[in-house]
Amino acid sequence: MIYIQLFYTFFKIGLFGFGGGYAMLSMIQGEVVTRYEWISSQEFTDIVAISQMTPGPIGINAATYIGFTSTGSVWGSVIATFAVVLPSFILMLTISKFFLKYQKHPVVESIFNGLRPAVVGLLASAALVLMNAENFGSPTKDTYSFVISIIIFLVAFIGTRKYKANPILMIIACGIAGLLLY
Repeated sequence: MIYIQLFYTFFKIGLFGFGGGYAMLSMIQGEVVTRYEWISSQEFTDIVAISQMTPGPIGINAATYIGFTSTGSVWGSVIATFAVVLPSFILMLTISKFFLKYQKHPVVESIFNGLRPAVVGLLASAALVLMNAENFGSPTKDTYSFVISIIIFLVAFIGTRKYKANPILMIIACGIAGLLLY
């Protein structure tokens, strides 16, 4: 039964997760943490961190990890990964056939004009989902950890946004800072 739920859940996420893996994060969290409780909120945060550091798209990496964790089986990983990729595969085959022919059509342009802000909203939602006590600590319970987390966040944000620091090097530097400061 869990394999069917896993397939259905990740197929749905793959089908409606416009904007890529980061946009899928809030959907993944809503399904696997809140609805089915396959993993905890802390595990989800760890999955996001691991998925960012490993090669491949974050949504697929997360599906693979969650599939294994929720079933204790490699088959769970295979099913979740296949399910999250299948809608994109089907849609890309269909869309690519018609997109080049109709990309300048006013209806198609209008649809994409509506999808662009939606994708930005999904990405913002994913970022806000991760801004919680598990990732930053609590200013009332552990002020030191909270302040260090905010500083690391700001350094990573400003470093990548303003100074165009390499994200991989930023992850490594922030991991070292966490090791030294926590």
